[in-house]
Amino acid sequence: MSEKLNVLFLCTGNSCRSQMAEGWTRHLKGDAIEAYSAGIETHGLNPNAVKVMAEAGVDISGHKSQHIEEFKDVKLDVVVTVCGHAHETCPFFPGNAKVIHIGFGDPPKMAKELAEKGASEEEQLDCYRNVRDEIKACRNPAGSIEQVRSGIMTNLKIYDPAMCCSSGVCGPNVNEKLVHLSAFLKGWIKTVHDRTRFNLGQQPEST
Repeated sequence: MSEKLNVLFLCTGNSCRSQMAEGWTRHLKGDAIEAYSAGIETHGLNPNAVKVMAEAGVDISGHKSQHIEEFKDVKLDVVVTVCGHAHETCPFFPGNAKVIHIGFGDPPKMAKELAEKGASEEEQLDCYRNVRDEIKACRNPAGSIEQVRSGIMTNLKIYDPAMCCSSGVCGPNVNEKLVHLSAFLKGWIKTVHDRTRFNLGQQPEST
């Protein structure tokens, strides 16, 4: 049997989403993955996360809120950021750790907004249940992890039309699609994907 992959789920406070992701991974993929979770900060284990996971038959009551610094000496294969803030502030991981971003809604924030509108406790809990189920149903992390196991990485090649630069913002006519593409690629640098970009005006031989 192959060695388990070390996978860390990272969010802001390691109180809810990353805890759910760790719980589901241990429950569903425990034979292949050693799952951990941590936060950029530590906010404590959210009792509502514990409650809704228990409803689904997964016990995370023994988990604790951990800071990312606690894993600086752990050889991680994959780091999955499950919220935007964690992804934007994700620290550098030595070795070959691959960073994957798969964002989910923030249950405490959504529940608070509903409470301010007079929603019941049960309606607020549905925010946690919905995200719990989204995390369980999400197959992207598992697929990416299998790519890491097999050593197969996705390589995207982009061929820009002939122009003075690849930003899409030069010259009299701005190409909005290229502007959006450039912004997207900046956020893709930390993912498991490799990407190569060619300017056909300067690299016509690349095709």
